[in-house]
Amino acid sequence: MSQQPAHARASRAGLIFGVTCYTVWGLFPLYVVQLEFASALEIVAHRILWSLLLCLGLLAVTRRLPEFVAVLRAPRQFGALALAAALIACNWLVYVYAATSGQILQASLGYFINPLLTVMLGVLVLRERLRPAQWLGVGIALVAIVVIAVGQGGPPWLALALAVSFGFYGLSKKQAGRSIAPIPSLTVETLVLAPLALLALAWLGSRGQTHFTVHGTRSALWLMSTGVATTLPLITFAAAARRLPLRTLGLLQYIGPSLQFVIAVVIAHEPMSPSRWIGFAMIWAALLLVSIDALHAQHRRRRQAAANTPELEPLG
Repeated sequence: MSQQPAHARASRAGLIFGVTCYTVWGLFPLYVVQLEFASALEIVAHRILWSLLLCLGLLAVTRRLPEFVAVLRAPRQFGALALAAALIACNWLVYVYAATSGQILQASLGYFINPLLTVMLGVLVLRERLRPAQWLGVGIALVAIVVIAVGQGGPPWLALALAVSFGFYGLSKKQAGRSIAPIPSLTVETLVLAPLALLALAWLGSRGQTHFTVHGTRSALWLMSTGVATTLPLITFAAAARRLPLRTLGLLQYIGPSLQFVIAVVIAHEPMSPSRWIGFAMIWAALLLVSIDALHAQHRRRRQAAANTPELEPLG
């Protein structure tokens, strides 16, 4: 009897964490605009280094350094997180480039595609089963990508790169195991990337292309703030990934691209061609279909669980 309330609490906490991280990511283009004085490579390098420093501080404050050291000594977990680190670094580079080059719609499309890709990864790698409505949703999304590609004269490469890199990032985090807490997990990822970030900044510095103090204290503070802007949503994402099934995590993810789409169209005034409208509409329809199916499946499982729960006979 005690397991069910604990499971329900974990699911509710997972939903809160998931909604938080995807909302922050959805609003991220508004933040990245403030960093346009620096290149995508420099921004990502600073994201890594300041996130690492912040995570180490959080580990010290929360007295979780032993957990961090334990992950470093576990080859399987460390390997999964090292792969996750490589994937998230690629994702960051593509995303920052898209946001700072006036291609927020591509970022939005990538993260609209990602939930459906996440569902497919659950099937192909974790052997999860898809219901007919989920298969139909994935098929509609594939047709939508073709429609957009034909309309713009080529595949939406930035969108596909974002979807694939983040989809496999979520899978790698899942494969690392539920026992790793979010902060130690992110600390390992940023530690793996830190040498590359230092090399990138050194290379940019040798070419006179660093901008840490280009606007005095203002630019320095903006680049330092990337640690908080990066750590907060990733920690909440890791917390959600530990508590929610991959299918549920994939469904929550369209919160972010919805906000990005609004920013791209309403604030950035990016052009929406007819093929883009059709493609986005098809993806929205696919996500709606999959979401409704997931809700029905959840209700069916609850009814079955209630029907299969034996009633306690009165004593005496």
